Amino acid sequence: MKKTVLVTGASSGFGRETVRLFANKGWNVIATMRSPEKETELSGLEGVKVVRLDVTDKTSVRAAIDAGVREFGGIDVLVNNAGYGAFGALEAAPEEVIRQQMDVNLFGLIEVTKAVLPGMRARKSGVIINVSSIGGRLTFPFSSLYHATKFAVEGLTESLQYELNPLGIRLKIVEPGGYKTNFAGRSMALYGVGGWQTTRGRSMV
Repeated sequence: MKKTVLVTGASSGFGRETVRLFANKGWNVIATMRSPEKETELSGLEGVKVVRLDVTDKTSVRAAIDAGVREFGGIDVLVNNAGYGAFGALEAAPEEVIRQQMDVNLFGLIEVTKAVLPGMRARKSGVIINVSSIGGRLTFPFSSLYHATKFAVEGLTESLQYELNPLGIRLKIVEPGGYKTNFAGRSMALYGVGGWQTTRGRSMV
């Protein structure tokens, strides 16, 4: 029986490549993104279901998981990949920037994880892969918000394994360094004393 993986942040970068990899391996793939109506390639791959999921929207998280379970029967692997980086001096960070960075990179990851756990627990099996960063192990200036979220994901993953391993659910963490993706394009937000701009579809001043 084919296994099923759910990937968040599948519209670009590591998420997109992860969908392609699992699809090529013959898996069922639930490829999630905030704007599935813009997707043309992944929706044409065999065994791939493209659905809307915004990790900061609990309703969309639940709806995406329900849609995937209806399509494929269950979720064997979760890849928590969705995320972005907010960069600038902490003193100049608006409250909205701080909360958005935490909501996407940490609280969103927690929300998706909690949503898939009941099914994995019932089957007594599953794998959760959290995509962190080398930025969860070492730091650079003007990246404090981003590093805070990635350090948090590291601690969350290490602790959660002790809760879930006895239930047959395994935890894994991936810590990429610099790769040729479009992270510095659509997945980076810059802020400063003059406001903040982000390639995630908004500009604030």
